[in-house]
Amino acid sequence: MPQPSTIHGLVGPLERGLAVLRTLARAPGGRMQAGELARATGLARSPVDRIATTLAHLGYLREEDRELVLAPPLLALGTAYLRSSGVPAALDPIAARLADELDESVSVAVPDGDAVRFVVQHTRRRALTVSFRVGDALPADRCAPGLLFAAEWPDERYAARRPGTPEEFPALPPPRGPRLGDAEFRALAADAAARGWSQDDGLIEPGLVAVAVPVRDPEGRTVCALSAVSHTSRHSVQDLRRHALEPLRRTAARMTDALAALGLPATPPAPMADPTAKAKQDLGPEYLQSLARGLTVLTALGGAPGGMTLSDVAQATGLARATARRSLLALEQLGYAAGDNGLFSPLPRVLDLGYPLLSGLSLGEVAQPHLADLVRQVRESASVAVLDGPDVRYVGRVAASRIMSVTITLGTRFPAHVTSMGRVLLAGLPRTERTRWLASADLRPLTGLTLTDPAALGHVLDQVEQDGYAFVDQELEEGLRSVAVPVHGADGTVVAAVNVSLHAGRTSEAEARDTVLPALRATATRITADWSAMDGARPVTPV
Repeated sequence: MPQPSTIHGLVGPLERGLAVLRTLARAPGGRMQAGELARATGLARSPVDRIATTLAHLGYLREEDRELVLAPPLLALGTAYLRSSGVPAALDPIAARLADELDESVSVAVPDGDAVRFVVQHTRRRALTVSFRVGDALPADRCAPGLLFAAEWPDERYAARRPGTPEEFPALPPPRGPRLGDAEFRALAADAAARGWSQDDGLIEPGLVAVAVPVRDPEGRTVCALSAVSHTSRHSVQDLRRHALEPLRRTAARMTDALAALGLPATPPAPMADPTAKAKQDLGPEYLQSLARGLTVLTALGGAPGGMTLSDVAQATGLARATARRSLLALEQLGYAAGDNGLFSPLPRVLDLGYPLLSGLSLGEVAQPHLADLVRQVRESASVAVLDGPDVRYVGRVAASRIMSVTITLGTRFPAHVTSMGRVLLAGLPRTERTRWLASADLRPLTGLTLTDPAALGHVLDQVEQDGYAFVDQELEEGLRSVAVPVHGADGTVVAAVNVSLHAGRTSEAEARDTVLPALRATATRITADWSAMDGARPVTPV
């Protein structure tokens, strides 16, 4: 057993690093200047800079316009909890079917200390809709799931519960009335336990109503809560209860069965070398190795549903057993992991580290900082687009500041066959889909250079697939050239394309290949890495 002083030496850097991540996660856009971050956390500037250097090396944050910004690879921490718990993978499809049946928003929440945290969310798109995200938390006394969890609390926890400030719970609307007193909260929780369901009639905010039921493990313990949420413009709480309670109960029973079937043997982790050793050697004292090791261990805990042994963690991280154990004990002490019968698992609090913010980013938002870097390098406009039927649709763009530039707005659509991004996206389709697309496409000319022969276009797409890029010369508009490369998802499929638009009078095809294409490919690689992290943040199938 490590000595307390040894554990404390690890807890300090890890605690400060986690505080920096939590503070950034609650800042608008997940970004702050280093000085602001130091003031918000109460840390001196020097440790903030060292923490930022370490987190940047891990890929968890970046510097943009002199601000520190959370980056999509940070999602690995929250994903570790979601994968380890097994709850989203098992229950998400069941919750989706219930949302369709009820035509109302449906959530699954788990207890997180004195709070509840959402791990599954299916929202109906309406003018008045629920805006909670996976990873968001609410105080137990401000929501229907919290009443179900509080029914199992010991007496002393009612008085010790957190007050639910906006700093602690960014998703929490400001209260319109006094906080529930201990006696009232206890009575509501007792009623929920006796009935086997709970309701929220304006606890979160006026107009919002919800009904929740417990989902139990095979031993009968409440492990999560399933709730249907609506607005009084559609249902009173009594109407919602009549509409949803029985479907909620039937669905909760199916969820209990799904959780009972989770106990699959874990695949032993592949052995690896300690990833922090070289970084410490390269960066020296600016790199906080204990912080990096703690976060590496936390990420590794997502490798097996139900928890990992100390030996598994050591093997998965490349750390010595003693080092891995110190990290695990530090994470336990800080409330981010728990050990039970020799198995260690991450806790829901991990989702507080930027998961709600980052998991909701669109492809365009993920690509935006990378497009901006590319534009600074090549001094030409850059875009990212997806295939939408016969067209490409622009989802991200950064325009270059030039006297003559290509003006395109988000949402703009162009025929796929005349654009470099369209050809990259078509080349990325499975062969049968590509053949069907070519057979039905309207290959009308937009300029005298537009390729309109399906067979010839098919040969061009074969070449694009082989080369990994497309160059289009004035087929969309005279004087406009462009070069594009693919962006891949976590499974390797082409999900988008990124391009640079060029004026024909400024850049030849050879110059584009030599000067623009390498930078464009590097940008696509970075966007692919971030978007693959986003794919991993939506665990809908078991590990």
